[in-house]
Amino acid sequence: MFGFLKKNEPAEVAKPSWTERLKAGLARTRATLNTPLGELFSRAKIDDELLEELESTLLMADCGIEATHWLLAELRAKVKKERIEAPADLRAALIELLTQLLTPLEAPLDLSHPDQSQRPFIIMIAGVNGAGKTTSIGKLAKQFQNEGHGVLLAAGDTFRAAAREQLAEWGRRNDVTVIAQDGGDPAAVVFDAIAAARARGIDVMLADTAGRLPTQLNLMEEIAKVRRVIQKAEPTGPHEVLLVLDANIGQNAIQQVKAFDKAIGVTGLIVTKLDGTAKGGVLAAIARQCPKPVRFIGIGEGIDDLQPFKAKEFVEALFG
Repeated sequence: MFGFLKKNEPAEVAKPSWTERLKAGLARTRATLNTPLGELFSRAKIDDELLEELESTLLMADCGIEATHWLLAELRAKVKKERIEAPADLRAALIELLTQLLTPLEAPLDLSHPDQSQRPFIIMIAGVNGAGKTTSIGKLAKQFQNEGHGVLLAAGDTFRAAAREQLAEWGRRNDVTVIAQDGGDPAAVVFDAIAAARARGIDVMLADTAGRLPTQLNLMEEIAKVRRVIQKAEPTGPHEVLLVLDANIGQNAIQQVKAFDKAIGVTGLIVTKLDGTAKGGVLAAIARQCPKPVRFIGIGEGIDDLQPFKAKEFVEALFG
């Protein structure tokens, strides 16, 4: 009787793979693209009218003007060079060009350090309120733990109510130490966290910082101060400055990247909530207007729904 379920015992349901979850998560953007594209690519010939409607479709998916114009120019050149005549063949050409555009953004986070004695590896994380910043920190902490790294969190978001408590909950859930203060200066919290990480031999320290709008210049200066304090405590740090972007904001993401980069020197992006928007094309806009490595993308609330960005995998999920 081996191998049979006991009475009333539920069968284990295999969890969908990341590729399957990514495809499901990008369903809204895929619908924005594929429904009109299917109609366009089924036409009898390639003409200016078809290409103009293709342009509108890419803009609807929030690819942005610059990326859309680049894609259309490259597509026209490809049609001419390769003598593509059937609209059905444009789909493969578009997929190839979009993958080419996004591939430079594919750069996984590298936690290695030239001098292993200079630990911890300090990651400063920024982003406006609601982008998914604190949740991303919790997910990253779990991933780094699973890779065998010791992790410590710094509750540097002393501006938002309950931010410290939210981070503390992630700490309890992952059994990770959280350095926090009741109110106070966020830079001081991060400074204390670096000292604590060194004393405990921690590998990776994740520093949460308060959510700021790029227009709040005085508050952006406060984040810049956090970076300066990190550099005083560890001249080689921060080793990574990650900006968390909510994909739902579309083209506003470009302004955020530019503003935060000016203030704190962004080295990588985490793009969250791709499952809640039809604007997944924003990555194409980022690639043309403010190319920064996309370290991770998020498509859900699960602990493993934040994964390294892979251009080919992303584009296949968009058109799959």
